[in-house]
Amino acid sequence: MIYSENLLVCIGAPLLITLFFLKNDSRRFAVGLLAGMGISLLAGYINGFLFLVSGNEIEMTAIYISPVVEEWMKLMPLLFGLFVLKRDRRELLLVAVAIGAGFATFENCLYILQNGVENVFYTLVRGLSVGVMHIVCMVLMNLGLILSSKYRLFSVSSLFGVISVSMGFHGLYNLLVSQPGVTAYIGYGLPLLAAALLYYIFRQIDLNEYPSVPESNAN
Repeated sequence: MIYSENLLVCIGAPLLITLFFLKNDSRRFAVGLLAGMGISLLAGYINGFLFLVSGNEIEMTAIYISPVVEEWMKLMPLLFGLFVLKRDRRELLLVAVAIGAGFATFENCLYILQNGVENVFYTLVRGLSVGVMHIVCMVLMNLGLILSSKYRLFSVSSLFGVISVSMGFHGLYNLLVSQPGVTAYIGYGLPLLAAALLYYIFRQIDLNEYPSVPESNAN
């Protein structure tokens, strides 16, 4: 039997100790990694509960329920940093990437412990697909918040638009990889393609041009 809490302690304890020796961006990144791992554990609890009460199959839960639960939970630290801590865009992007990486790392570790590592190819594919997918979802949400602040359109509707794009991308990935054959390979490559596109977009913008806290649309 695998106890995910024990795994979190094993991985998270060294990271927690590093916080005493790190400063500024390095510390923020380590905190983001820890937060992502903790969110992954909590999301697993919620997904498991909804799987039991809904009566759906595992694949249906992964496609329709997990993206909603996981993306909302990953968005909460960004909103906290944006409105409560009032961090700037560069810091939020750093934390967003760290949360996505921490979430994916913990999830992949659980997957390897449950399924083994006999097939190196699929282990590598999982690292480069699921791992990158969670990072892409976090960057998408961060980009949405940036665009909302630029055009002064931040509102409840724009917030739901931001989270919907992330949930849609996550759900599409889960749907594609659930089908064997060419469809699955398209799904495996989708996060890498999206990551390359987002990298190009962020090279074209200056995060310092945007306000720390998005302004609501007055209309």
